[in-house]
Amino acid sequence: MQNVQARHAKGGVFAFDTTLVLFFLALDLGQSMGSFGLETIFSLVTLLMLIALPYFLPFGNEKPPFCSWLLGRISIAFVAIGTGILWGQSVGTVVPDSIRFVPMTLLIVAAMFSCYLQFYGMLRVRLAR
Repeated sequence: MQNVQARHAKGGVFAFDTTLVLFFLALDLGQSMGSFGLETIFSLVTLLMLIALPYFLPFGNEKPPFCSWLLGRISIAFVAIGTGILWGQSVGTVVPDSIRFVPMTLLIVAAMFSCYLQFYGMLRVRLAR
């Protein structure tokens, strides 16, 4: 954990933590794609925001170009939605029904990790200039 914090504080991989959240949210959205309810609409809106908005988070180093970064995030979302659709179809037939909520559990863990790193990046002690 210390190594990840140090790399994030030094400006490691840009928006890696939010990419994990994006992947697991898209995986969960793909799993629930058969039912179009209010929760699917909220997940879709959240996914669209999570694709573009992390680019504007505070970052100490140089950011990549927006268009290529956005294209990469969209491709990650599409791959995760496809994987989620396959996951939803295989639950109960190929894999046991008891692991249906693994994507949501991993989404919660990834979101907690991302929040921790973002708050650490904003609140860490900096020397006055």
